[in-house]
Amino acid sequence: MKTGRFLVTHAEAESAVVRDVEETQVLTLGSNPGVEEGDVLDATLEPEPPLEVTWTVVEVEDRRTIPVERSDEPPTKQERDIAAEQDVGDLTKEPRAGIGEIHVLTVPEDETDDAAADVVDDEATVARAARLDVNRVEVRAEAGVVAVRYLP
Repeated sequence: MKTGRFLVTHAEAESAVVRDVEETQVLTLGSNPGVEEGDVLDATLEPEPPLEVTWTVVEVEDRRTIPVERSDEPPTKQERDIAAEQDVGDLTKEPRAGIGEIHVLTVPEDETDDAAADVVDDEATVARAARLDVNRVEVRAEAGVVAVRYLP
């Protein structure tokens, strides 16, 4: 039996694939209990006999989605200041007051929009948000700076 927080990475009518957001272990569900790709589950799973290569959901304590959205707002002064002290390709993680984190990436100026879009589309962004136990992710960008805000 395995209890934890899982991100649904693939879902079909008859099966689904989930990833443990803490351990990154990937598990295949032998049937789909009504989940969709992108759902975050706090659940208990158990291996299905006799081979125990697929899993079944025993209990779901919570099911939610965590939206990841690109904001029209620019990065904050703090985020721009952090980026100014970094080299291109660097990442700084800062805790937020309360719950969450802010990640500041310094990217080539001509690749800013692509980098922000990659963060929005990256499954790892949702997995990190689930691990941080936040409710939404906001991505802000301007020339050379991408700020990823994991928010309560």
